[in-house]
Amino acid sequence: MKAIFLDRDGIINIDHSYVYKKENFEFCDGVFEALKHFISLGYQLFIVTNQSGIGRGYYTQEDFEKLTSWMLDEFTCKDLKITKVYYCAHAPEEKCECRKPEIGMFQKAQEEFEIDIKNSWMIGDKPSDIQAGRNAGIANTIFVNKSSTCKDASYSVKSILDTINIIKY
Repeated sequence: MKAIFLDRDGIINIDHSYVYKKENFEFCDGVFEALKHFISLGYQLFIVTNQSGIGRGYYTQEDFEKLTSWMLDEFTCKDLKITKVYYCAHAPEEKCECRKPEIGMFQKAQEEFEIDIKNSWMIGDKPSDIQAGRNAGIANTIFVNKSSTCKDASYSVKSILDTINIIKY
């Protein structure tokens, strides 16, 4: 199976820092159209997200799970299926194996699903997202940021909707 790994904050939703309530969750422009495009090409969608707010005590794992359930319901209402959401709940100083740019979340996905990493993509808005994809063996990476580029990414674009001009098969 070929997959597209997506960061959450900054790719799926606008990054308002430590978003854990649906009232503060705002989908990024073009995200639904982009994800429909990926699914039409036969990709399975995975979200890989650092959620250090849990480890820092800003919100609970239950808060995150409640928001994730709501988000997935919103996708389902638009006929979009996210295969699975992986997250790292650790604070950066814990130096765990799952926090991007480490590859623990990608390894879990590969253990649970037969993913063709070489024909998969990583889409993120931080250099650590791109580095995590590279570290996991994903050759195709897209950095999404309105004001900067990432030299380590295969491509840099200004919005998630721009990715449909890159991922075509």
